[in-house]
Amino acid sequence: MPFIPHTEEEVQAMLADIGASSIDDLFDEIPEGLIVTEDDLKSIPQGLPEMDVARLMQSRARKDGHGVCFIGAGAYDHHIPAAVWQITTRGEFYSAYTPYQAEASQGTLQLLYEYQSMMTALMDMDVSNASLYDGATGVAEAILMAIRGNRKSKSKRVLMPRTVHPAYRKVVKTIVKNQQIEVVEVPFDMATGQTDMAALQAYAGEDYAALVIPQPNFFGVLEDVAGMTDFAHANGMLAIGVVNPLAMSVITPPGQWGETGADIVVGEGQPLGAPLSSGGPYFGFMCCTQALVRQMPGRIIGKTTDLDGKDGYALTLQAREQHIRRSKATSNICTNQGLLVTAATIHMSLLGAEGLARAAASSHHNTNSLVEQLTAINGVEQAFSGAAFHERVLRLPAEAEATLQLLANQDVLGGFNLKDDYPELGDAILVCATEQRTEDEIAEYASKLAKVVGA
Repeated sequence: MPFIPHTEEEVQAMLADIGASSIDDLFDEIPEGLIVTEDDLKSIPQGLPEMDVARLMQSRARKDGHGVCFIGAGAYDHHIPAAVWQITTRGEFYSAYTPYQAEASQGTLQLLYEYQSMMTALMDMDVSNASLYDGATGVAEAILMAIRGNRKSKSKRVLMPRTVHPAYRKVVKTIVKNQQIEVVEVPFDMATGQTDMAALQAYAGEDYAALVIPQPNFFGVLEDVAGMTDFAHANGMLAIGVVNPLAMSVITPPGQWGETGADIVVGEGQPLGAPLSSGGPYFGFMCCTQALVRQMPGRIIGKTTDLDGKDGYALTLQAREQHIRRSKATSNICTNQGLLVTAATIHMSLLGAEGLARAAASSHHNTNSLVEQLTAINGVEQAFSGAAFHERVLRLPAEAEATLQLLANQDVLGGFNLKDDYPELGDAILVCATEQRTEDEIAEYASKLAKVVGA
């Protein structure tokens, strides 16, 4: 955002108007030990011209290496058209405030409405909100929503497969445990990588408020979502889908799972136009059925017609508690990610349904090519037989952490080490290839991995 300087005269005039003798008076509540002194400033290097600063930053960036990324695990190296962030960072979007006042926020509100329309179409659901903090907190919000919204259940228990992202499971437990909600984990089948349906059947007839259903799951494997959704509904549970939004462009969307579809759908929106950017910021999305709309946290934008017959947009179904009386709100996570949603809306508009499907299909193709070449290496094998989207679990004939470090030393980010989260898998890694990976990059990875495990 541009920096607007003020002259000393302007600064003194503003201070005089508010009755302050100096700028320091405006910050007198800051403890003295936290204030930067002249001695502290002496350690900062002298200023440089803009071009020299750019050279310095580029040289430091090169020291970090420019590894080719084969890591997925919830954040993906997809192509983002340059136009996405050129438009997103225009002042109208970049600095727009929360759209409480509809008369001053029609552009922002229209964009959010279009985002909601795209997400409901992509998920085949009735309603979308205007984003959540991220995918992990989105799952927690969905569970809290299910506890409130499932009138058939008197329990505060939910079923969650171990194939859900391990970070998501940790965040969920942190958020819901103090509300006395019990999260019961369901094991996975070691052969297929899918949720163990026999283990799930053991909970039939018991009182659980919801079943969480990942698609694809953390291993990249496609779950039996129809069977799991029907199981949930047959046993009085709500079905909560946790999905990769790009995958939904080519596989069955949550609204069509089983006989009646999922009830709530959440996930991480990063694949829709958000760069990796050292881990964020990203955004969470949430959709649900019409029956649960009043339990949905966050903002919902509605479309109406004004007195002149023109289209108008406004926040709708928004109780005061969402913003002011927080103790009575549907959520105590008030943050939405408006700027990232703006990027996602532009990204989806540019690619369209066909473009999203092409990116998904290309990612699937590249992952199959990657797995084919890596498993040709002696000792490297697929861990699971289940069909997958664009990630696969591979077992290595060498220590996973050391292998990945040796690859990183050669500028290949070879995958995600599963040993801490899934020790039963042994030395296994999760690999991913998006549409950005080329055949040369895949071949180079295979060549370097062969040398590493051979050594």
